[in-house]
Amino acid sequence: MLDFRVDEEPARMPKIAEPRASASTVDRALDVLLLFSSVRATTLGVSEIAQELGMSKPAVHRVLTSLRSRNLVELDEESRRYSLGLLAVSMGLRYQRGLVAADAAIPALRPLSDECQETTTLSVRSGDRRYYVEQVTPDRPVVMMVQLAVPFPLHAGASSKAILAFLPEAQRERYLTGRLDPVTPQTRTDPRSLRRELEQIRAQGYARSSSERQTGAAAVAAPIRKGGEVVAAMSVCGPEARFDADAHAERLLAAVARITAELDAAA
Repeated sequence: MLDFRVDEEPARMPKIAEPRASASTVDRALDVLLLFSSVRATTLGVSEIAQELGMSKPAVHRVLTSLRSRNLVELDEESRRYSLGLLAVSMGLRYQRGLVAADAAIPALRPLSDECQETTTLSVRSGDRRYYVEQVTPDRPVVMMVQLAVPFPLHAGASSKAILAFLPEAQRERYLTGRLDPVTPQTRTDPRSLRRELEQIRAQGYARSSSERQTGAAAVAAPIRKGGEVVAAMSVCGPEARFDADAHAERLLAAVARITAELDAAA
């Protein structure tokens, strides 16, 4: 199902309480937050956290309750598992947006969207996940909308594969030997098939996808590199039925080449 443009009132940031916690409690809260960023899973249960950190379950519950009250973690009521909350992700994205790569790439999203008449996005990697940090939509009745600050695996979707393909071989292989869960029925999860596709992506300079991350959506994406290292991915995406992948890929590669040259010149 495609996402549609919606004008929403920005979410209010929670009021920060006066610091009353002891250093020990603060340390425990930080340990829990750091655990989410150091494991491959996007969700954790109380028992897993307690075992990993050597804490009692009641202590973990108290920490999670405090973090949840400040939108730093979220609880899935059905599975009873926790994930990083909107505020924690937002803080990370604010940092990512301040990076040189984002500063160079974000201004290029609007002209590329105008040229392709489709949505353009910028993504960055955090560990084994990838996040959209910015998007620009065209002025037309039906457009693609992506969700900022939502983690996606590195094997699902054009932007993810554009990053994964250009990681150092050791990092790429470590990822491919792990668990590759499908996001949609079209997500490719066979490591051998993915290796062949990633090799093709490196050869042609961009990735493409159809209904891999979101059913009915198509995209092309290319890596933005600095000093040969992939630092972000830019994409053009739209409804699968009208998407002209070849034409959009040509325009995308030209935009990415300019950004990469700018980054290398500034280094």
